[in-house]
Order: sequence, then C-alpha cells, then structure tokens
Amino acid sequence: MAASTSPRAFAPYWRAGAWSPLMLARRMVAAAAQPRRSSEAAGEQPDVASPATAAAPGGTQPQDRTDRSRGRRLVGAWPLLAVLAVQAALSLRLLRADTASQDEALYLHAGHLEWAHWLHGVSIPPFASYFSGAPVIYPPVGAVADSLGGLAGARILSLVFMLAATALLWGVAGRLFGRQAAFFAAALFALLGTTLHLGAFATYDAMAVFLVALASWCVIRADDRGPATGWMVAAAVALALANAAAYSSALFDLVVALLALLTAPRASGGLLAARRVATLLIVTAVLLAAGLLIGGNNYRDGVRLTILTAVPGSASPASVLANSFFWAGLLLVLALCGVVFSWVGKRSVAQTVLLAVLFAAAVIGPLEQAHLHTQASLYRHIGLGSWFAAIAAGYAVDRFIAAAQAGQTRTLTVGACVVALVFPAGVAFSQSWSLSTNWANASSFIAIFRPLADHSTGPILVEDPSIAEYYSPAGAQWQRWSSTRNIVLPAGVNTGNPASAGGLTGAGQPSIYARYIRAGYFSLVALNYTDTTTLDLQITADLKRNPHYRQIQVVPYGIEIPPIGKGTYVIWQYEPARLAG
Repeated sequence: MAASTSPRAFAPYWRAGAWSPLMLARRMVAAAAQPRRSSEAAGEQPDVASPATAAAPGGTQPQDRTDRSRGRRLVGAWPLLAVLAVQAALSLRLLRADTASQDEALYLHAGHLEWAHWLHGVSIPPFASYFSGAPVIYPPVGAVADSLGGLAGARILSLVFMLAATALLWGVAGRLFGRQAAFFAAALFALLGTTLHLGAFATYDAMAVFLVALASWCVIRADDRGPATGWMVAAAVALALANAAAYSSALFDLVVALLALLTAPRASGGLLAARRVATLLIVTAVLLAAGLLIGGNNYRDGVRLTILTAVPGSASPASVLANSFFWAGLLLVLALCGVVFSWVGKRSVAQTVLLAVLFAAAVIGPLEQAHLHTQASLYRHIGLGSWFAAIAAGYAVDRFIAAAQAGQTRTLTVGACVVALVFPAGVAFSQSWSLSTNWANASSFIAIFRPLADHSTGPILVEDPSIAEYYSPAGAQWQRWSSTRNIVLPAGVNTGNPASAGGLTGAGQPSIYARYIRAGYFSLVALNYTDTTTLDLQITADLKRNPHYRQIQVVPYGIEIPPIGKGTYVIWQYEPARLAG
C-alpha cells in the first residue's frame, strides 16, 4: 500500500507523551482494518450480523463499545478543556477593566444603527466608506450581544470567538502532528497577551481570528478525500467572511491556500492539490467581488482608504519589530525551532515547508507594519498570525519531548514543559491587562456629559464622539453629532468628504468650524485637546469670541499620568439669551 500523503502522514506512527498508548492503539486498529476496507472497495460484501444478535468479541454489545468510545474521546479532550478554562478565566477578568474604547464604541454604535436601518428604514452614516471592515458583518452581531448584556455581553461574544479559535487550533495541530503537539499549540496560543485581550475586546478582530481558523480547519479536515470540493467551498466561505469582517485578514488568504496545497494528497502529479487550491481561491474571490459589487462605491472607498492607501506613520521599523517580539517572542522562537527540527530531522519536504509557512504567517503582519512605519493595531496582526505560528511551536515542543529518553525521563520532560507554561501565562497576565487599559477611562466624562446631551436638542461637537454616542441615548440621533474631523449637518450631509484624508484621519478646517461657531450652530462643545490639539485651541478661541457660549464643566478624563496628570474634557454650552460680559 502506498504511503499516505494526507496531513496525518506528518505524524509518526508512535508518539511520546501522555497519549502515546492511545495513539498506538488507534494506529494498530487502523492498520488491522485496512485489508477489510480494501476488500470492501473491491466489491466484497462484509458479513453483517443482525442488530439483535451482533456482539463484540467477548460478548460486548455495540452500545457498550460506543459508550466506551465516547468515554475515551471525553478523556482525551480534557487537556483542551483545561486550556480553554484557563483562557476563559484570564480573559473574563478583563471584561470590566475599563470603559469602552473608541473602536468598541464605534462598532457597537454602528451595529445598533444598522439594525435601526434594516428594521425601520432609518438613514445611517456612510460607515462603509471609512470602516476597516464591512459594517454589516461584525457590528450587527456585536450590537445583539450588547443589547443582551451591555458592553460585557459584547466582550463575552469575542471571548466565545477566541475560545472557538483555540479549539480549532487544537483540531488542526492534532491532525497534523498529534495530540501532544496540539496541547502545547493550544496552550501557547491561549496564553498570549494578545489572545487574552482580543477575548475581552468588542471589535471585529476576534471574529476574524475565528473565521480564518475555521477556514484553515476546513482545509485540513479534507484530509485525503479526493477533490474535497465541499470542504474547500466551506473554507472559502469562512475566508471571505473573515476578509469582509476585517479587511486586513486578507494578508492570510495565501497562508490558508498554502495549507490546502501542502496537505493535499499528491495524487495525479499534484493536480488534485492544484484543484483544491483553485477551488478555494476562486470561490473566495467570487464571493468578495460579489460583496463589493453589492456594496457599491462606499465599500470600494473603504477598502481603498483603509488597506490600499494606508497612511504611513512615524514609528521606526526597528521599534515595530521590537514590539512584535515583545508580544509574541517566545512563540516566534519556538515556531522557528519547529522548522529547524523538521529540517535537521530530515522530515518530508512538504512538512518542513508547511512549518516554514506557519512561522512566516506570524511575521508578515509585523513586516507590513514596519514597512508602513506604524504600530497602529499591531497587536491585532500578531493575534491572527500567532494562531498559525502556534502550530509550529507545538510541534517544536513535541519534538523536544520526543528527544528525551523513553520512560521516566520522558515523563519528567513532559511535566517540566507543562509547568514551564506558567512563564508565558504570567507574561500574558500583565500584557493583556495593559492592552485592555491603554485608553482613557471615560466614566467621569460620561456621567456629566450624558444628561447634557440627552436634554439638549441641537447639534453637538465632541472631539472623539463615538464613546459619547455609544453611552448616550441621544447617540441614536447621529445627525446631531460632529467631530473635530468633520461637521455633520441636520440632513446628515457632511461639510466635507468623510473618506478624504482631511475629513477622517486629520483635523478639519479651522475656518469652517469658526463660521459655524459664530452662527451658534452647536448647542454643546466638548474638547479634550488630544487628537486635534491645534484645531481645539482655535475652536476654543472662537468660542470665547461668541458671547453666547459659556464654559460649564472641566471633566477629568482618563488616568493619572505623572507628571502630566489627568486629561480633561472642557465642555461649552450655547445660551441664546446670554449677554456679553
């Protein structure tokens, strides 16, 4: 019989570790069953006993065998359950670490408006023209969770996505390299600071990680089942949804395609592998093209603005790469060791190349960020790329254990590797907390500004309005809210193109704001002198020139940062009857 070229062929016939007896027994059973499967394929009918009289050797009934099989699967899954429990516990502690971030507030608020648009025909802003993901994918789903459980509910939804991604990682690594590698791969991924943070961060990132993981699992799950068209189509649907949820996830489409190529059977001179890859890529491209056609110009503008014409930052490439290593250095080193172990051990070329691809998946995001000289959302790229690198890292730990002498020495090595997971867990504990609290706490500002906004009836100008819109019932009246980047008129029309650099990523024109302030257009103005400092100072001068505006509050904003102190939001109110002086 020809050697198998399926993903299972990457795993040796005997594996060391806690699961080796079970793995050996399964392979022995599979080997014993091969002749019978071959005879069935040749057209021979096996003996079939009546359900009433059929019994297993030794008098065991089929139901007993089924129960024992389920029991073995449950026992074999306990390491995964332990990993998921630790991951969930460490992420749950972050649910109430801070108020909503700008991104969380923006996407959840947009989701609520999308539902209002679908159910009641309410007009909505052109989110698609400047969002970095389709506003009809994650935001409505997150808004449902937010309606059921508030911000904590939306964050728990992200935790569910990340737990599912870890479970899929276990499945992929197990099929490629065995359960021992799967355990360490899942544990190393679950104990990353970025993983824990994304599990308590209500944005599209966790959904994108899950969908890319699902696409990869479908590709690997196809195994040696011929063209596996159904699995490739399922993978393509998941991949297209991931790309729509987060446009940046398209960086990993090639990685998933290479997984399909390298794990497909080498039958018919590689034509079968080529057919799988072609099915995956063509279906993905067709779905994405159809989505862009249906979405129209706004979606094309959004993709062009956020992906194709990204504005370079000022960070040095060295600092970007250093921070990347800070977030996932251990995982990257282990993944690279996996490539080296496979090459030195003279494993198959396909396996070594596969491990190299998995390692490369973790560095393509940081390299792209270094090329753009920006660290914005760096941890998000690392979180997605680390899912792939964890597979190679798990293989490296498995090979390290296999190098130990069989018996008590190997058992002690397994135990030492499990105990060593305490180190990345401790690092992830502190990293995830810093990631989940690195924005200003808005509790004081919301407590004061929310009643003012709800009792006001006129337009409102807030430097960063997404948080105030999310926490205030008045946020549903989006036509009233303007920012220091763009002014929204009562009909919902903007004073500038929201997709332009000046309207979205830069401060607005001071002369335009001065004209509206002289006319008393804004009933409330709140500035924090952070993102658009120069414009804020100009607006403040214009407010002082208009005798109808009065400064009513100076609200502490954020956390104490020595020696600067806390930031502040300065709130101005328009009073028509107020006299000068």
